[in-house]
Amino acid sequence: MRSIGDVVSFEDWPEFQPNMTPREIFSEGSFGGFYWRPIYSSVVSMNLRNEHLEFDDWWDGIDDSLLTSEEYDKNRNRYKVKCGTTLDMWEEKGWIVEQDPYGWVQWYCRFYRGRRSEDDPRQVKRWKAFAGPRGRFRNHLINRIIAKGGDYDDESISPVVRQSLQHWGYRLTREDFEEASLGKWKSSLG
Repeated sequence: MRSIGDVVSFEDWPEFQPNMTPREIFSEGSFGGFYWRPIYSSVVSMNLRNEHLEFDDWWDGIDDSLLTSEEYDKNRNRYKVKCGTTLDMWEEKGWIVEQDPYGWVQWYCRFYRGRRSEDDPRQVKRWKAFAGPRGRFRNHLINRIIAKGGDYDDESISPVVRQSLQHWGYRLTREDFEEASLGKWKSSLG
């Protein structure tokens, strides 16, 4: 049985290594509970609702308030913090494409289930830049923990960054923290 923190491997994309499944992202509390809410997508010019039902078998035992709430509530998030940006901003930045009008996590759900598309290289690149071994947010969290002399799992250190990483299917593990810390120490020696 897998645990959060175990790498999710994809034989055809070995460099894409989240360590949370889509189900785990939502069961742990993400997006203030309203990722799958009804939306108007300006990318596909239509109202969308119940899009999460495509993955209905994943949601058994997960309260609807963690999936389809119409209002964001930070208390539904694992780290009890608000983070993220609006769908409008994602659309304006061009981060949303027609095939996945809800965004990256919808892409990940479909990728996890086996769909492959022309958008995969872009989405994997975005994940790597955010949460991969050299990812900005992952390394920011590691640097904050080192600066505070804390433990990898001290959730009081950078809860907003931790919540953001969870939205990208990643939770810092002891192994990842120690490997990165050792690398930073070695590079500081010259």
